Parts: sequence; C-alpha cells; structure tokens
Amino acid sequence: MNYIGSKLSLLKFIDESIAKVVDPDCHTFCDLFAGTGAVGRYFKKKGYSVIANDMQYYSFVLNKQYIANHRPLTFSKLCASLPTLKKVKVGDRAQAVCDFLTNLPGKKGFIYKNYSEEGTAKKSFIRNYFSAENAQKCDAVRQQIETWRNKGLITENEYYFLLASLIESADKSANTASVYGAFLKKLKQSALKPLALRPANLFVNSQEHQVFQQDANKLIKTIHPDILYLDPPYNTRQYASNYHLLETIAKYDNPKIYGKTGLRDYKAQKSSYCSKATVKAAFADLIKNAQTKYIFLSYNNEGLLSLADIKEIFEKKGTYGYFTQTYNRFKADKNRDYKASNTTEYMHYCVCKN
Repeated sequence: MNYIGSKLSLLKFIDESIAKVVDPDCHTFCDLFAGTGAVGRYFKKKGYSVIANDMQYYSFVLNKQYIANHRPLTFSKLCASLPTLKKVKVGDRAQAVCDFLTNLPGKKGFIYKNYSEEGTAKKSFIRNYFSAENAQKCDAVRQQIETWRNKGLITENEYYFLLASLIESADKSANTASVYGAFLKKLKQSALKPLALRPANLFVNSQEHQVFQQDANKLIKTIHPDILYLDPPYNTRQYASNYHLLETIAKYDNPKIYGKTGLRDYKAQKSSYCSKATVKAAFADLIKNAQTKYIFLSYNNEGLLSLADIKEIFEKKGTYGYFTQTYNRFKADKNRDYKASNTTEYMHYCVCKN
C-alpha cells in the first residue's frame, strides 16, 4: 500500500540506528503507531516478540495478520462448507479460499451504493472510488467473510488474514491518487482491472505477539517492551480522514457518511499528534509514562514538534541523541507543489534512566 509516512524505504536506516544503541538483551519490540505494520513486520522477522498498536481499525486488522498471525492457516472448519477445499494441500488453502472469494458474483451492498459512480448516480454526491464491478465484488467478499465468521467456519486468525487480504486488494483497485481524501474523475487503468483477492503474506515463527487498537497514551501505561519505537503523525493530516474508506471496508458497519467523499464520523479517532496546540503535551505525557529501556522516534524535519521540543522531553527521560538520513518525500497529490523533493528523517533515541 502507498501509505502516508510509510517507513518501507527507511527500514535499513531504522535497523542500523537501533543496533548502534541497544544492548543484546532486548527481546520485545513495540511499534506504538503501527500503521500498516512495516516496521513491526521487519523486527518480527528479526526474532523479536512484537507489540503493535494503532487507533485505526483497518490498521488493527493488518497488524493482526502481519504481526499476530504466526502459525500456518489450515481453514479446516471451512472444509465442511467448501468440500473441494479438503482436496487442497494445507499450504495452498489460503490461495484457494482467496480464489473462491474472487469468483463470487458481485453484490450491490454498502460500498457499491455509496462509493461507485453507478451506485451514487441518483444521490446528492456522485462518488467514483471504485468501478461498479469492483465495488460489488468488494461487497460480496466482505459479506462472505463476515458470514463465515458468524457461522464459526473460520478462526479469528483466518478472519483477519482474509480481511487484510481484502483491504490490500481493494486498495490496489481504488480510483485514487493514493489516499482517500479524494477520488479521480475518470477510472484509471488499475481501477478498471477486476478486483482479485491476493493472499496477504504470512510470516511463521515461534514468538508470541500482541496487537492493540488503543490510544497510544493510554496503552503506554500498561506495556513494558525492551524497545519502544514511535512513528506518530508529524503534521496536521489525520489518518482517519485520509483512509476512511479502508476503515469502512474493515468494519463494514454501514456508517452514516457525509460530504463529497463520503466521510464517516472520525471524531473519536482524531490524533493529538496532528495539532500544534496539543502535540507537545501529548508527546511529553507519552514519554513520561513509557516503561522501557530504549525509546526511538522517527520524525522528519517538517514535523509539528521542533528539535528543541524533542530534545527537551527526551533529556528528562534519559540520555538523548539522534541519527539522520535524507530521503524522497511521500507525495499523496502528484499535482501539488511541494516545498522540497527531499526531507530529512531523524531517528531520535533515548536510553532511559533506571
């Protein structure tokens, strides 16, 4: 997924920075603002027990799949409903189930009626987030996943695997520049391709992992990781509004929506880290309550928190320092005139006092 603030291109820098600071006796890694889980996945593969958290439900779903799921999925209960599945090798069943869902006939459900041009043709706002075919496919797949869950035909782990697969596959078929704050007037080539459910990757290991959907400043009081990694929002863009449609697909709760883009109410998911008026107090409170050996903060040079703010807050907690790397900025809007092509990523760190 194209995701605001994604650290995929910075994973090596993050890993090398952390390795320069921490001692070998570290086993738990917490990604407190996890997003799509790119950083948590990386450290899961390195052998850490990972704690992942994010306020958004679609993020929770992705992290339940990529972080919490760590054993093979058998779909054994579903075999009773899909007899042909019994003939499929266990290792191939995830793909087989995704193929079955891909081939379902479309349904004119909530996504079709509210986010396709055909479904909204007679409404106050015409929205073109998905082709009519792909919107109906999304509805059919989402409804079937929920039916299977309600009938006890899939486990919780299988549920989140399928839901994560749908979120990512739908995102690839979305008629947007990258985020869901707007849609394109005409369907682009990728949006015209039929939606196919691609299985989300599964990394199997022996570690136990935890995934939460909580306010970071509340959760911090209850966890004790060895390494605390922070990647909070750094500007005024709220993730809840930029990815509202993924939230609706994930929850499929038929919410009341409004406006040209069909926003759902996201007041409860607004982040204090997206406001200049509240970010410093929120960050200071977070660091004060952190129960960990090491804290690392990814933050770039255009963030709402100043270098002086971060230094002041970290030095109250322990020994402070930082590393830097220049990288190409994320451009959600290709037509927007950005101030610079590059930004500087800071990896601030704090070795906490005992």
